[in-house]
Amino acid sequence: MSATPVYIICSPSPQVGKTLVARLLSEFLLLKNGAVLSFDINLREPSLLDYLPRTTETAHVIDTYGKMQLMDPLILNDGVAKVIDLGFHAFEEFFKMCEEIGFLKEAMRRRVTPVILFVAGTDRVSARSYEMLQRQIPPRALITVHNEFVLRGELPEAMDRGRVLRFTALPIFLKTYIDRLSFSFTGYLRHEKDSSSELHQWIRRNYMIFRDLELSVMLQAF
Repeated sequence: MSATPVYIICSPSPQVGKTLVARLLSEFLLLKNGAVLSFDINLREPSLLDYLPRTTETAHVIDTYGKMQLMDPLILNDGVAKVIDLGFHAFEEFFKMCEEIGFLKEAMRRRVTPVILFVAGTDRVSARSYEMLQRQIPPRALITVHNEFVLRGELPEAMDRGRVLRFTALPIFLKTYIDRLSFSFTGYLRHEKDSSSELHQWIRRNYMIFRDLELSVMLQAF
């Protein structure tokens, strides 16, 4: 069996577009592979569970039971890609847990490939957290996400040195449109006849980004 990817979308700061990235990635994986299992570790609403209730489970890392319930499926090489929408409130505890239990080593032993998608910010908390991840995560597994809707300027220098996924900003009226709980990116691609529309092109471009990411993750496993 080939390696199973686990994508951890995270940021120590709120309101950076983390759940949007998790939604896009989850829908892409479901479209391409026919299956995905997503985990929602958030306090605020709306969250990933509200957008994708059929493929998303809630999780928490506030006690040992919750941690075990989350980690057991993450180290299972079952061929179903996992997506974690990691709320900023759980950022520190999650990666502390990963280090304590040796999650990365155990995942590699079981042919599971974790990928950390760090949604960039310009605040001090983001800078410190990114430095922490650099010490803990191998460079090939740590990817910066530049959400241009939130971070209009250049990335901080330290975050721009490695691999970066860049998501262009949509106009406000389109951002409001895709934030509706009933909105589906894949559904829009299937039903919107005008493939030249700005939103159609934006979704396709981001799906292509994830296609390339998935390919690179698969190559890492060999």
